[in-house]
Amino acid sequence: MSKKRILFIATEMSPYLELTEFAEVINKLAIKSNDSGLEVRCIMPRFGVINERRHRLHEVVRLSGINVSVDNDDYPLQIKVASLPNARLQVYFLENEDFFKRKQIFHDESENWFEDNDLRTVFFCKGALETVKKFGWPPDIIHCSGWMSGLIPAYLKTAYKKEPVFTHSKVVFTIGQNTFEEKLGDDFLRKALINANIKEKDLEHFKDNNNTAMFRGGATHADAITFGSDLIEKKLTDEFAKVKGKKVVPFKGWDADLTEYLELYNDLAGK
Repeated sequence: MSKKRILFIATEMSPYLELTEFAEVINKLAIKSNDSGLEVRCIMPRFGVINERRHRLHEVVRLSGINVSVDNDDYPLQIKVASLPNARLQVYFLENEDFFKRKQIFHDESENWFEDNDLRTVFFCKGALETVKKFGWPPDIIHCSGWMSGLIPAYLKTAYKKEPVFTHSKVVFTIGQNTFEEKLGDDFLRKALINANIKEKDLEHFKDNNNTAMFRGGATHADAITFGSDLIEKKLTDEFAKVKGKKVVPFKGWDADLTEYLELYNDLAGK
């Protein structure tokens, strides 16, 4: 029997980028999943603060040539890869000079919110799924974490619904702590309409264009939900702690052994 495949799509992951404590959890989950017999790959943005030399990133030539269309403009996607330290698994980094080369994450040196964070988010979510298509590697489980991955569950249920590589994929989404107070912009929903198979009504849960909305939208479209912090906004815990038709994994503390995640993955993958 072939190994079940799990793809982690994350805004952050230790040791490359640590914005919240969940970055370390993603690292541990990837290693634990790999050690338990799952075939694991990870995708995250290659923000400019991630040191290419220190982490030994190198370009994946066979995955070159992808262009991602966002808001009627095409942006080249460069893909780099590194091996996760102390583990035999690969992390793929999505790179683009317009969106990710800058040496800050979501705010500039004066703590001003980047006005193109909406476009960066759409580019990352669409780019991640286009990368998987290019892999030709059908994942059984796609675990999304970080607000920036919030659109991916919605895209998988609409824009990418008919893509063969995702036919059997189940989606897990982690709701984390809010980390920004700004808005993604009034045009965010329009910019997020990446093809004819997705309508603005499909994205209504994202309509507030803020951190909470990104988590709400991701959780609404996912097959299963996990809570990745003890600092989650109360309205989200109240809304998603018990949802009909979805498996929900509560937060069990930073020292938890994460067995509940493996049980969830195996259950969703049909083991």
